[in-house]
Amino acid sequence: MADVLGITGVTGAVGGAVVRRLAGAGQRLVLLARRPEAAPTVPGARLRRTDYADTTEVRESLDGIDVLLMVSAAEDVDRRAQHLAFVDAAAAAGVRHVVYTSFQGAAPDCTFTLGRDHWATEEAIRASGMGFTFLRDSFYADFLPLMATDGAIRGPAGDGRVAAVARDDVAAVAAAVLTDPSAHAGATYDLTGPEALTLADAAAVITEATGTPTRYLEETVPEAYASRASYGAPDWQVDAWVSTYTAIARGEVAEVSDAVERLTGHPATSLRELLTRSR
Repeated sequence: MADVLGITGVTGAVGGAVVRRLAGAGQRLVLLARRPEAAPTVPGARLRRTDYADTTEVRESLDGIDVLLMVSAAEDVDRRAQHLAFVDAAAAAGVRHVVYTSFQGAAPDCTFTLGRDHWATEEAIRASGMGFTFLRDSFYADFLPLMATDGAIRGPAGDGRVAAVARDDVAAVAAAVLTDPSAHAGATYDLTGPEALTLADAAAVITEATGTPTRYLEETVPEAYASRASYGAPDWQVDAWVSTYTAIARGEVAEVSDAVERLTGHPATSLRELLTRSR
């Protein structure tokens, strides 16, 4: 009998796209959502409420699931604790294999501050005894245009490059892995776009593909903190924003991987292709 697949993040871009790919393919799906009312309707799939921060409820919601797609939770000061609780709950519920959306270059001391939470989550999954596959996504190409305000992307990224990946490519890889999880047991895949761009390059592509004039303006780290102070965001959030740029500057997200093409059979989507399709 086919594995029962649990999919988290079904109301979001990545989880929702995974569900669309697996729906109607004969898979036994359980959709796991914090807000079930916002979940997609999939004939034959079961829908359960779950919350990364609620271990008791999570254990009940994961009952009978063999393979779990764990889409990383929304950015939050408590996200690491939520992830670790969720991993404990999955192991207690008898989940055999976790496919986790991590971060390219995840490490205990990586520059991107939230990448450290991904490393801690990976370590917890490794220690749990469950099988695993880690999808280490680069920064999302979909978000690059959203980094611009008043026609400019501002930050301390210098001439560093980012091999940004399209969210839909991440979903395509996740769906491929979930279709045959045993073939990917113990694997870690860096998921990137087909090229590494400077933010000046990205701004030029955004300008050409969308018709919206966009440029990159270099900031120092102190200038970056000062320019974001007006948002009133908590310190951890501002640190994450600024470290997005410094991670690029230090070359930690510059390596291009062929994993998207190897695992899906189609080339990774470039920023230009992504923006052209969305017009």
